[in-house]
Amino acid sequence: MIELKELLDAGVHFGHPVNRWNPKMARYIYGERSHIYIIDLKKTVRKFNEAFNVVRDLVAAGGSILFVGTKRQAQPVIEAGANRCNMFYVNQRWLGGMLTNFTTIRKSVDRLAKLEKFRDDGMYDRLPKKEVMQLEKEREKLNRNLSGIRHLNRLPSAVFVVDILKERICVAEARRLNIPVIAVVDTNCDPDEVDYMIPGNDDGVRSIGLITEQIVEAVLEGTKLRTSVPPPPAASPVEIPIKTIPEAAPPSSVQAVAPVAPPEGL
Repeated sequence: MIELKELLDAGVHFGHPVNRWNPKMARYIYGERSHIYIIDLKKTVRKFNEAFNVVRDLVAAGGSILFVGTKRQAQPVIEAGANRCNMFYVNQRWLGGMLTNFTTIRKSVDRLAKLEKFRDDGMYDRLPKKEVMQLEKEREKLNRNLSGIRHLNRLPSAVFVVDILKERICVAEARRLNIPVIAVVDTNCDPDEVDYMIPGNDDGVRSIGLITEQIVEAVLEGTKLRTSVPPPPAASPVEIPIKTIPEAAPPSSVQAVAPVAPPEGL
């Protein structure tokens, strides 16, 4: 769990200037300093603990988390955190339909795997140089945008988002599919757009790093719970009673009939 001092040292309490704010965030604002809103970190701790428990329980139940953060200061943090807990991430560009058009995205991932196979099998050696350059350009573009989700074979159980304004398409797709959204919400955002909000600075590198790292810890804790739960005992074989059919009674003895003597004279 996160502590108040850690949040303070990382600058999580710094919001946006007073002229750029969302009135729905008023209940999470402690005050104002130098024309910048200050976030109430006590409420941040409470909301973060709620999000931590949700992530842990989802992963413990066998679910997966998709980390999303495409802004420059969030890119390395999102990638490193997702790789550390063996989850999935998008840190370059959110392609429209990554969730709502998941089947088409999987086709693009298959195309990436096919191009990599061409490269590794020496297929490029039998193609014209110009065509090889075009294929490599396509492969690099697909790898840049899809490398974090290439092993995502089904929709995630939840999405963790940094900056819901920048990732508004991601949030809209997740809400459309009823996928829980866990997000760092700054003072210029609408908290009603996410399911589990964490009031905090979504611009500072240290702030993003601290919150993301703690979400990663929640994933790791859920993974441990998943592996530590013993499998259910094997069901003992059930003996199905076989209904015995009574043997048929032997046929009643038939009294032998004496042969009739033929009439005389025949």
